[in-house]
Amino acid sequence: MNAGFTRHAFVNSLPWAAMAIVAVLLMTYLASRIARKHSVIDTAWGLLFCAAATAAFLGSSGHGNLRRRYLLLGMVLFWGLRLALHIGRRSVGKGEDPRYEEMLADRGQLQTIALVYGLQGVLAFLVSAPVLVGMFERAPLTVLAYVGVVLWLVGLFFEAVGDWQLERFKAQKTRGELDKGVVMDRGLWRYTRHPNYFGDACVWVGIFLVAVERWPGVVTIFAPAIMIYLLAFGSGKRVLERSMARRPEYREYMERTSGFVPRPPRRT
Repeated sequence: MNAGFTRHAFVNSLPWAAMAIVAVLLMTYLASRIARKHSVIDTAWGLLFCAAATAAFLGSSGHGNLRRRYLLLGMVLFWGLRLALHIGRRSVGKGEDPRYEEMLADRGQLQTIALVYGLQGVLAFLVSAPVLVGMFERAPLTVLAYVGVVLWLVGLFFEAVGDWQLERFKAQKTRGELDKGVVMDRGLWRYTRHPNYFGDACVWVGIFLVAVERWPGVVTIFAPAIMIYLLAFGSGKRVLERSMARRPEYREYMERTSGFVPRPPRRT
């Protein structure tokens, strides 16, 4: 047993965290059959992390540092529940997401389950690694953990405010207050084309910093790396902009605005 880490209890907790994720996936799949759309998995994405963090918190009782355990649980729950509520409210009354229609067009039922639900479950488990490890770290919090909390707050600000600004912009277009072809390039969206994705990245780097203070938290660096890759190069930004770039106004917006990390817009 490591002097600062309860290895045996950590290993025993991993199956429970995995089962918690699977339970959320099963409920999500049943909801997708009722709603007749697989895009409900987007609403469940944040809940997968909430389930894993809750299972790890319960399993680490009597093992990890109490402050770190509550801190990690609170950071994940606040982020995950806010994200789930936002996406769930946004998708009410809407049909299948065109991205899922395109991705699943020629796939059978088993392939769909594996690609949509199985893959997201595996990713959620891997990205949750700093939380799963950090819950069993017995060492006290240091300055690095508080730096992580600050970065988490910055990320939550970009994500929540960016989502709010975008919803307000869409509502203005629906009411006819803005031209149909106008692109969202105000507020945080003036400095980055994806403030919500950038915020997500900051959130998970912040969570990682809370767990990285002691070994073996350092090993979980792959978790924020996976999340950043998904957001900046994988299913996030790249897939969304593939369709948006067909509009001349958006291509001009892409030329002058950073694709991820916020910075002042370029002169065109």
